[in-house]
Amino acid sequence: VGDSSVLTCLMEGQISMLTWKITPKAGDPCTLVYRTDTNMTHRTNCSDNINWTFRAGLAPALEIQQVGIAQEGNYSCEVASTEGNFHMTYHLTVLAPPRLSLSCDEQGSPVCEAAAGKPPAQLSWLPESSSSAEEKCHHNGTVTVLSKFSACGTNVTNVPTCMVSHPAGNWSQSIAC
Repeated sequence: VGDSSVLTCLMEGQISMLTWKITPKAGDPCTLVYRTDTNMTHRTNCSDNINWTFRAGLAPALEIQQVGIAQEGNYSCEVASTEGNFHMTYHLTVLAPPRLSLSCDEQGSPVCEAAAGKPPAQLSWLPESSSSAEEKCHHNGTVTVLSKFSACGTNVTNVPTCMVSHPAGNWSQSIAC
C-alpha cells in the first residue's frame, strides 16, 4: 500500500495496438487502449493513479502510483505488433502493513493490537503467553488482530514484549503495566 508498481508489457517488433485489461477483485473493470496509427489512447473506467509508461528503448508499461487495496487483481496486457501478438498477465497482490499499538487494559494486562493489516499479522509474546489472538475483518479486506498477554504464574518479572510478524515487516514493542 502506498508504493508505486510498474507492470511491463513484453513484446517484439513495432506496436500497432496495445491494450491493458484490468480486473480488480472489487469494483468495475478498467481498460486502456493505445493505437499507433492514430496516436490515440482511450481509457474506460480507470482510476487516475493508473497510467501508461512509454520510454524510448524500453517495453511499454503500466504504472500504478500509490497502490491501494482497490488495485488488487488481474492485469492483462495484449499487444499487436509487426512480429505477432503478445499476451502477458499479472496478478497484483497488495500488502497492507498493520499499525501496531500496545496498551494496558483495566486489569493491568498488556494488550497488543496489529490494526488493519493485509494479510493478518501474526502476534506472539516474550516471555511466552497462553494468550490467543482475536481477529476482526474489515470491509476493505484488512484484518485487525488483538492479543492479551496472560502470564501463567504471578512471578513474572520480565517486561512482556509483543512481537508482530507480517510479510511487510516485523516489529516488537514492550510494556510494563
